[in-house]
Amino acid sequence: MRWIHAMGAVALLGAVTAAARPADASPTREQYRLFRALSIDLQGRIPLPDEIAAFERPGFDLDAWIDQHLQGAAYAERLRRVYLDALRLEVGSMFNFVSNPLVLRRVRVIDPDGNPSYVYFRRSQRRDRVESDLDFCLSPDETGITVAANGTLTGTAHAIDRAAWNQRTVEVRPWWLYRDYRSASPSQRISAGDGSAMTLSPVAGLLMDADNTTPTTTVRVCREEAQTADRGVVYLSGRLTALPRTMPYPGGRVTAPPTDSAYARSRAGQMVSCTSGTGVSLSDDCGCGVGLERCMPGNSLGNDPAAFNLPDNVPLGADQPLDSRAQTQGDWSRFWWAQEAVHFLDDLFVRDRDVRGLLTDRGTMVNGATAQFYRGFAGSTCCGNGTQFDYAEPSALFDPARVPSDLTPHDLATWRRVDDRGPQAAGILTTPIFLAKYGTRRARAHIVYNAFLCRQFVAENLALTPSTEPNLMVRSGCAACHAALEPLSAYFTRVTESGWTFLPPAAFPALNPACATRGGNSPNGGCTSFYDPAFGTSAQGMLRGAYGSLAHADEGPPGLARAIVDAPEFASCVVKNVSESFLGRSLTAEDQPLQESLVTSLRSGGFRMRSMVRTLLRADAYRAANNLASSTWREGAMP
Repeated sequence: MRWIHAMGAVALLGAVTAAARPADASPTREQYRLFRALSIDLQGRIPLPDEIAAFERPGFDLDAWIDQHLQGAAYAERLRRVYLDALRLEVGSMFNFVSNPLVLRRVRVIDPDGNPSYVYFRRSQRRDRVESDLDFCLSPDETGITVAANGTLTGTAHAIDRAAWNQRTVEVRPWWLYRDYRSASPSQRISAGDGSAMTLSPVAGLLMDADNTTPTTTVRVCREEAQTADRGVVYLSGRLTALPRTMPYPGGRVTAPPTDSAYARSRAGQMVSCTSGTGVSLSDDCGCGVGLERCMPGNSLGNDPAAFNLPDNVPLGADQPLDSRAQTQGDWSRFWWAQEAVHFLDDLFVRDRDVRGLLTDRGTMVNGATAQFYRGFAGSTCCGNGTQFDYAEPSALFDPARVPSDLTPHDLATWRRVDDRGPQAAGILTTPIFLAKYGTRRARAHIVYNAFLCRQFVAENLALTPSTEPNLMVRSGCAACHAALEPLSAYFTRVTESGWTFLPPAAFPALNPACATRGGNSPNGGCTSFYDPAFGTSAQGMLRGAYGSLAHADEGPPGLARAIVDAPEFASCVVKNVSESFLGRSLTAEDQPLQESLVTSLRSGGFRMRSMVRTLLRADAYRAANNLASSTWREGAMP
């Protein structure tokens, strides 16, 4: 229910032009209320005095006025809010996207001249020195301090030897300080910014040197992180076994130097992508790219350090924030994922494209921040135990080669449509905000079932019979829901949970003999990360989630999109979502004729929303829903 602050015609509208018209020719109270409701729904505000005057003039064409306002940004925002509400796409801080391969932390050291200085580094960086491999590039013996994994510093810093300083670190003009960071000699240093969503605004700590008085013009970064290659050679340290803790570690380090994995030993000298998290952990050639654009800066050693100022209060939209505050690296990603969804929906409704594109569209909208994410950040979560399956480079839902190469992180106000993300793309279903909000296969399937078919999974029994049956489609007390839910969730089998990495069939066959159970026991190694022992046999393992439908597992999210939009309930659910939002109440049995006419309008209009919304706004139900007294609840109110 929503509260309608509807003022009477005399109080709100009539006084504006009462002298200009004879009283007997004035619009009725019901007509005033209708015009006010239309203005709120199509313009996002109550009508202005000059609009009221135009409305009151004889011959005012309300249909033409509606048509004119079914094409603006406010109309698109109105429909966008319907689907953002239905999908509940807000992602709170519980989902913390902080991937070590892209997080630059900084430590305060004493430079060779005895001055404090910040040095940026990442914890996952391979180095060819045993003293600092997968650690800070300057060892405790060289700095006098120990950098713990939790961000604490111990010891007493001393001046670093100049030879070590020059050999281990370099100066860079990074992307968060220079608009032209890709040029040979960057010179366009940014100002502090105003904290709006459209201005890149690093937190104050990133703009000042360690003395807190000198504006930062260059940052000092570990030499390996400053490398710009797109691909690197798999590195072997020669260490096969961990050093015993009974002996001091080289350089005074407190963690054991890493050993060479079996995967690295079998592929020594081969090339690997530097945008892959696995690639970063395999090659000492992989850095943060030109201007460090494949990494995110932070103003501390924390797990999710502060990075940028972002809008904090945006009732008028992200481009018109009321205020801003310092946000972390994880906040930065979540904010721009959400903005991608906003612009994706707005583009669909402004252009009046087929609403089925919400699920089926292979395109999306990108700006500088999301382009940076898709090009250099998204792959950082790949590939973990996938190396057991010879999977070390991400197979992306959004092919990074299709991201506009000219967009930089400074192009925050520039949104551009990419018509084809790749064959695995499926509308909102393969955007980071959706996949982060709904981190499991079942959660993803359920919200699609709910938001686009207007159906719920509701348990029929509260008391469940104890069972060890792993197949929820047949387990007593579970089957009523899971007989439908499991086949739907199988469409997300090849999209990692709490992530966006695609598991290609070539590396991860749905049925894999290499992951067969052994005498009833679980398979070994990384198999259990991807294959479910509960559904494996002595002949083969089954990919997690695929038991609901092997066919659906191979069709992926595009298959789910097709199945949903082809379902007979899809059109009626679109009508229900939009109608209930515009009417401010639930549909009832009395609304059945209206609902049927709106479904007909939607289908005959090629599933474009404009014609259906026009029909709704001219319906008696819309007029009646807004013909309310000044202090009544919308639900069940009487005129």
